[in-house]
Amino acid sequence: MLIDREIIASKPEDGNADWAIRSEFWIAEGAKCERKRLRRQRNPNALILTGHGTSLRIENGALVIREGFTHYPQEQVVHRFFRGDLTLPPRVLLLDGSGTLSFEVLSWLAEQNVPLARVTWDGEVATIASGSGAIGDMAKVNWQRDTLKDDCQRMAFVIDLMSRKFANSCSALEAHVPPSSERDRAIVKASEGASRLRNGLIRDMNCVRAIEGEIASAYFGAWRGITLNWTATKRFPIQEPWQSYSSRSSILTGHKKKNRKASHPLNAMLNYAYAVRQSELQIQAVADGYDPRIGIMHHQSEGRAAFILDLIEPERPKVDGLILDFAASRTFSAADFIIRSDGACRLSPQMARMVAKLVTHYKN
Repeated sequence: MLIDREIIASKPEDGNADWAIRSEFWIAEGAKCERKRLRRQRNPNALILTGHGTSLRIENGALVIREGFTHYPQEQVVHRFFRGDLTLPPRVLLLDGSGTLSFEVLSWLAEQNVPLARVTWDGEVATIASGSGAIGDMAKVNWQRDTLKDDCQRMAFVIDLMSRKFANSCSALEAHVPPSSERDRAIVKASEGASRLRNGLIRDMNCVRAIEGEIASAYFGAWRGITLNWTATKRFPIQEPWQSYSSRSSILTGHKKKNRKASHPLNAMLNYAYAVRQSELQIQAVADGYDPRIGIMHHQSEGRAAFILDLIEPERPKVDGLILDFAASRTFSAADFIIRSDGACRLSPQMARMVAKLVTHYKN
């Protein structure tokens, strides 16, 4: 069994039992999210793997997956899938952790049209293996290129994209954020921003980004004061900034307001959730024949799935709603989180798995 030194360093010896208890708690919670498979129906649930010692191998023509370990004691879960099996998951998602897989596994998954994605601890999509990896529809790729080159077409695409994001932001605020004057102002600002985009007078990307920045500031400003429910705080004290939500940006990124290296648990959940949704959008975009690298609103750069960053914009408020509801309906423990040596907040493996299940199971 492989051991994560950082996890051990962050948990006192007498807290090992609490760590195991919380891990088992999130496993049970995640099981409640599983969709039931009807007879002769393809398995609707993504297979989400986490922990250390994960193994994907081909044995006698079958795919054998051994799940990783996240705590002790823990029995290893083993899955065996055969070609054409209805129990095959629609996709495999690897959350951080460690382990092994072979080239043969990648070929087997491609043959069975089962995409595989890996998400790192900080909410980044590290890699996606989907089918052959080839772009299947040149007409759609040419549309991406032509839209990017034509200023009018590009602005029409961006305005539609951001108008939907602002409308979804209003819905998220109304449904998932407690009433307050800040929330009311954020809703008005998002509604006004959508109207400004649709009135046909906005013809410059700088104006769009300025409107987006104003709305984002008000949107997350309306979250200030949101609290999480905590248990066992005497045994595992909670640091003061975790008592309530203050900002989407991390205090660890200096003067530049960035949301990587989350310093608050709610932001750590958001980073993971966005990455899972992004991986699903990328898998679907490639399957539909688009080139994930050719962004229309976001700039193309080496190794960046710019088109997927476009597609996720109107999805972000929907993901926010999922996480806000999840956070409001659960009681957390400090044992659910890990503080890295640089101060960044990381989700425990089984809690990260729970967050991923929420995102993969929600319906648009």
